[in-house]
Amino acid sequence: MKIAAVQMVSTPEVARNLEAASRLVAEAAAAGAELVALPEYFCLMGRRDTDKLAVAEDLAPAGPVAGASQAGPIQQCLAQAAQRHGIWLVGGTLPLRVPGRDDRVRNSCLVYGPDGALAARYDKIHLFAFDNGREQYDEGRVLEAGSDSVSFGCGAHRVGLSVCYDVRFPELYRELAGTDADRPCDLMCVPAAFTHTTGQAHWELLLRARAVENQCVVLAPAQGGLHENGRRTWGHTLIADAWGRVLAQRTEDGEGVVLAELDPAHLAQVRTQLPALRHRRL
Repeated sequence: MKIAAVQMVSTPEVARNLEAASRLVAEAAAAGAELVALPEYFCLMGRRDTDKLAVAEDLAPAGPVAGASQAGPIQQCLAQAAQRHGIWLVGGTLPLRVPGRDDRVRNSCLVYGPDGALAARYDKIHLFAFDNGREQYDEGRVLEAGSDSVSFGCGAHRVGLSVCYDVRFPELYRELAGTDADRPCDLMCVPAAFTHTTGQAHWELLLRARAVENQCVVLAPAQGGLHENGRRTWGHTLIADAWGRVLAQRTEDGEGVVLAELDPAHLAQVRTQLPALRHRRL
């Protein structure tokens, strides 16, 4: 199965970001991708943390989402793109409202199937905070953390969901891998918006480690470049295989698409030759 990760440099304007995402998803689908993943905050890189509150959407009711009048524009865009191209679309993240609160949103990853219907929802569990004296971030100011790990079936494969800062917490990926060595996740998605500082130090290292220890492919679409709000993100969108090899990577700033094959035969070979998943004791 061909998979694709999209790199973006999202702006403070939702409409512009949706146009860019739609165009890049179409490019990936035209190249043969059956599963495409967008980066964290693909729909908005606001000027202030609170900008997420203004564009937050309610989760659309169950059922077909594409064209549904109850769905917000971000969810409609994702569902329509998945249906139009007949692909699985991992929709980076978007802000979803928290019932009963107007000062917090969930940073949610929504997945749509080839029919345009919602297939999975994951709310980012680990909220990023960083302060080196020059850069300060604290997602907890406007985000409410999720609590549950989420995976979904995609044809013959099982796909685990995570977001950005989650990649620093290997216990999440162990939980996603499950206790059944015969049915581990074949693919872990990590849509991200790593800062340039932390990305330069740790991005590739962490992603390849998660791939090796869980014997799976890691698909990591990222924000990459200088944004209109002044923030600089690391980018380097990549796909790594179960042996830790980088199959594809975008090394330049700016939008683009990277593609690779999710090869079941290679996954089986790695897991047979080095059956680490079966050797787990804790």
